[in-house]
Amino acid sequence: MRLHRLDVTAFGPFGGSQSVDFDALSLAGLFLLHGPTGAGKTSVLDAVCYGLYGSVPGARQSGQGMNLRSDHAAAGTRTEVRLELTVAGRRLEITRQPPWERPKKRGTGTTLDKAQSWLREYDPQARTWKDLSRSHQEIGEEITQLLGMSREQFCQVVLLPQGDFARFLRADAEARGRLLGRLFDTHRFAEVEKRLAERRRATEAQVRDGDAALLADAHRMQQAAGDAMALPDLAPGEPGLADTVLGAAAVARSTAREQATVAHCRLLAAESAQAAADRALDDVRETARLQRRFADARERARVLDERADGYRHAQVRMERARKAEAVAPALELREATEKEHRRAAGAEARARGLLPETFAEAGAAGLAAAARRAAEELGGLESARRAEQRLADLVGERAELDRQERADEGLLQDAEDWLAGWEESRAALQSRIDTAQQAATRAEQLAVQREPAQRRLGAARLRDQLAGDTDAAAEQARLAQEEALAAKAHWLDVKERRLNGIAAELAAQLEDGAPCAVCGATDHPAPPARTPDTWTGKRRNTR
Repeated sequence: MRLHRLDVTAFGPFGGSQSVDFDALSLAGLFLLHGPTGAGKTSVLDAVCYGLYGSVPGARQSGQGMNLRSDHAAAGTRTEVRLELTVAGRRLEITRQPPWERPKKRGTGTTLDKAQSWLREYDPQARTWKDLSRSHQEIGEEITQLLGMSREQFCQVVLLPQGDFARFLRADAEARGRLLGRLFDTHRFAEVEKRLAERRRATEAQVRDGDAALLADAHRMQQAAGDAMALPDLAPGEPGLADTVLGAAAVARSTAREQATVAHCRLLAAESAQAAADRALDDVRETARLQRRFADARERARVLDERADGYRHAQVRMERARKAEAVAPALELREATEKEHRRAAGAEARARGLLPETFAEAGAAGLAAAARRAAEELGGLESARRAEQRLADLVGERAELDRQERADEGLLQDAEDWLAGWEESRAALQSRIDTAQQAATRAEQLAVQREPAQRRLGAARLRDQLAGDTDAAAEQARLAQEEALAAKAHWLDVKERRLNGIAAELAAQLEDGAPCAVCGATDHPAPPARTPDTWTGKRRNTR
């Protein structure tokens, strides 16, 4: 913001019209308002503030604005303040008239005129002034947005009230601090400090809670780890607790990993032994199957031994049958012939008995011869038929005996072959039985060792899970510490910038030869200057 011209009429101690050309005063860069008490120095600053915001700073402000009118002004002269300035690249003219009681144009007495305001903007292209608004509220909002400060902020940052400055010079250190706090509105920084302290206390509480949770997890890990983990003798919130616990947890984790590796190796060995035992069990089962087969074979051999006499009798009978086979037809023919002969002799006797004696005596020789021939023919035919039938039966019986003989010979050969390798098979099977018994004993021993190994494996897995929870808690604690450090660093930076700003504000009031309000020295060899990083707690002037 840059002031160009100020015109006041009947304002403060000025009964008439006065003008201040700020462009002419600021040619050298800086200018000084000085004069005796009551000369109107403060009224000039009040007029600038009234032109901008429609009110004056400090105790001189009133709701009606009647105390702004000069007591030396003529009754018909109205109080007016016109301020011409450039802000945010725009050249504006603000005219304000406070309410006043003027004499009535007719009759006696006074009448009250309301306050009025005008806002105009200069158009450099048209070189004319353009009316913008006549509303007090619109003009106030426009000026506040352009300056970026309210009236209170403008009075605290730009205008230092004269009475407050006098009290500042006479006050002690504590009173100066309170006065500076009121002038520069440092209660916000006190609130910031309070909030930072609350955040610090909350963060410390979170850290203590995190340490307590970490110690609880550490105790559980110690119960699981045993002597492999040693807990520190520190209370929650003490420095180094998290690092010590993490170090102990790392050692316990390494030990647990080693134990888990050993348990895993033992588990692998147990699984390998179990697999070997399963294979041995399969071998034992195969051996048992072979033994059952061997027992069946022995039973069959015993049965064959019991049937050997019958087989030999059958062989003798078969041999006798083979020998008898050659003479069987002749014997049968003989028997058949004898039977036929006896039957023929009987028939002849019966026939002779029926013949007459004469015929019998006369033709006996012929009849006998004829009978013999007939009997021989009939006997030969019948004997041949029976011999043929018997021969067919003997051939079938011989074929059946030959088949049974071959079957018995094959079974006997299998039994002889199996008995030939029995001793070797028995030794091998006995060796496998002994190996299977040893494997079964070893499997029982490993089964006893397997349950502790499984418990240790479960404990190792629980330890890994707790290690993950510990890492997460440590990460949360680390983030909380980082946030606390960042907040503290920000608070220190804000405090340093604020102190530099206060020093720069005080240094701006120093004059050569005049005593410093803080230290009282009249020599100011290196007063601090305001820098872009200097923070006064208010928004900087945009001029």
